[in-house]
Amino acid sequence: MKTLRFLPWLAALGLMLLVVRTAPLVEAWAALRQLWWGQIGVLLVLNGLVLAALNGRWYLILRGQGVMLPFFRVMGWRLAAFGVSYFTPGPQFGGEPAQVLLLERAGVARQTAVASVSLDKSLELLVNFGFLLLAVTAVLQAGVLGGALGSTAVWFVLALLIWPALFLLAVGRGWRPLSRLMAFVPLWGWPAGWRKKYTAVYQAMGESEGEMTRLFGERPLALAAALFVSLLGWGLMILEFGLMFAFLGLPLTPIQLLALLVAARLALLLPLPGGLGSLAASLTFALEAMGVNPAYGVSASVLIHLRDVLLGSFGLWWGSRCLRRGA
Repeated sequence: MKTLRFLPWLAALGLMLLVVRTAPLVEAWAALRQLWWGQIGVLLVLNGLVLAALNGRWYLILRGQGVMLPFFRVMGWRLAAFGVSYFTPGPQFGGEPAQVLLLERAGVARQTAVASVSLDKSLELLVNFGFLLLAVTAVLQAGVLGGALGSTAVWFVLALLIWPALFLLAVGRGWRPLSRLMAFVPLWGWPAGWRKKYTAVYQAMGESEGEMTRLFGERPLALAAALFVSLLGWGLMILEFGLMFAFLGLPLTPIQLLALLVAARLALLLPLPGGLGSLAASLTFALEAMGVNPAYGVSASVLIHLRDVLLGSFGLWWGSRCLRRGA
């Protein structure tokens, strides 16, 4: 078991060594050195807008539930959750319990907290995988990556997309999918303490799904607004990503930009902490497949990791500070 804990780090190290052998690091460093402070400032402003949009989704869901909290307070909690997710192996998930805990410390009922985080995450995955499906399809049709991206990728992304879509559909119709599944778990033979805890979780899940259903029925505009700011956030991310490569000295065509975004997003789905190794490898190989200097992939991954490490570290510090002070 101890060996398994080191496997993600060993995989990341192997990918990084592969990148070192593939990309000219001197040219990657040269691309980073020619950045000037004005360009870095533009990227920082854009990233701030991206964060505001992504946080806006959760904020609007909370307001739809009647939870009125300051925007930047909620944003700090979201960064705390990002820090947990970023520094632990595993794609997409990890920081959600921290979001629930911080909401509870602020006096929000547990079922309301779980409902808000579940809806926020489901909408995030729906938009992320929906965009990825469209982008993969466009990149395959254009053939910009040659044989580096096969049609299997479409089915893979579609399989990912269907789960948040089905969950939101089921909750919207009042079917309570998770609590229904939990009801089928046989409890005979369980110790009394375990049965009691499981029953409490089952009841809490049912209450949370009930809150989600009520939000669909009573405040659909709040969910529509949350979906809109998610799409706005993606537009800002695309702009930030394209400008980053342009500032590094590599202006991209729209289809090249989509191809690199696909490469980056697929890399972040791997169970590696923060996409360490996988992000650089994916961008490098995608650029090489397009006949472009792969050094730009290393430069871009350095900027992305530097940004995310700073944000994640701040989030962990802020989250621990909030927990010590009672949120």
